[in-house]
Amino acid sequence: MNEFDPEWELATRAIRVGHHRTPEMEHSEPIFATSSFVFGSAAEAAARFAGDEPGNIYARFTNPTVRAFEQRLAAMEGGECCVATASGMAAILATCMGLLQQGDHLVSSRSIFGSTTVLFDKYLTRFGIQTSYVDLADIPAWEAAIRPETRMLFVETPSNPLTALGDIRALADLAHAHDCLLVVDNCFCTPALQRPLALGADVVVHSATKYLDGQGRALGGAVVGDAQRVGEEVFGVLRTAGPTMSPFNAWIFLKGLETLELRMQAHSAAAQQLAEWLEGHPAVERVYYPGLPSHPQHELAKRQQKAPGGIVAFDVRGGREAAWQVIDSTRMLSITANLGDTKTTITHPASTTHGRLSEEQRQAAGIGQGLIRVAVGLEAVKDIQKDLQRGLDAL
Repeated sequence: MNEFDPEWELATRAIRVGHHRTPEMEHSEPIFATSSFVFGSAAEAAARFAGDEPGNIYARFTNPTVRAFEQRLAAMEGGECCVATASGMAAILATCMGLLQQGDHLVSSRSIFGSTTVLFDKYLTRFGIQTSYVDLADIPAWEAAIRPETRMLFVETPSNPLTALGDIRALADLAHAHDCLLVVDNCFCTPALQRPLALGADVVVHSATKYLDGQGRALGGAVVGDAQRVGEEVFGVLRTAGPTMSPFNAWIFLKGLETLELRMQAHSAAAQQLAEWLEGHPAVERVYYPGLPSHPQHELAKRQQKAPGGIVAFDVRGGREAAWQVIDSTRMLSITANLGDTKTTITHPASTTHGRLSEEQRQAAGIGQGLIRVAVGLEAVKDIQKDLQRGLDAL
């Protein structure tokens, strides 16, 4: 049995936390493929259901494999508690449902995943929760957007797909000065590169589907924070509404966490090399990557993150036709909107990840028709460049 040592480094936490060996003394974490659990007596069952006694009840909200993943990710993020969910979007929904109520207002960056914008604008409004959008890096704009009924600031940093950064510490100070919570989507960096809770954030959300898995095998999400907000309020949504992570998927994510730090360092190194190459190509108008000195928040990235991450976006001259030509000319890269895999992926955000937004919303977020997003995998960078060069040279 591996008890958590708070002095452990991240790499050790990613491998050792959360596994409590069964009497079988297994070395690898087991998968508990069961929908329910047996009680020793009627009194024990009553105590479990009443919350008077800890233990497994029903796999919708208690499962040992899922709990191992939750404990491990919480330790890596530096949080007290983690709630695993069925997807990244389920994590954001559970956070909003657990921590907001009718009449509340949230302020969000414009630079967020397209589905998150749809969730805020189309679905939260049905429950009387309103959202205002501001530029990610404009702290005075964040402050001006806060109302007496504002309860939450939501930020994705680095953002999807332009890798814009928000100053987490400044936003946390602003949120707390106005009695608000700061929620940070840490999908692009993971705790291997960035720890928002240590910078003052209250809640961290993840799409475990991305880098936490690392090989595109399973769907999942997570919410990390304190024992009261996350451990009670967000968990209460999961227990009642059931956006539950499968134990099979939790086991996959546990294995993914073991190599997370190594992979994120490798993704970042390869993305840095690719971004520098793209910046020198005549068909490329602009490259968006925090590791480049040309990035407007390059200095913030060096302070806030351990490495720039694995996402590179760039504009090509010629709009959508040119962008699609580059994408369609690739032979090795995977044309898919997912990211975080060992395989490099490429997509056209304006017609995929942000395709459900209006043209006005996309323009406000800086997402043009000539924008291409590459999630740099772990292939040889030379081969990634060669595959992109075929389309870029044709322009």
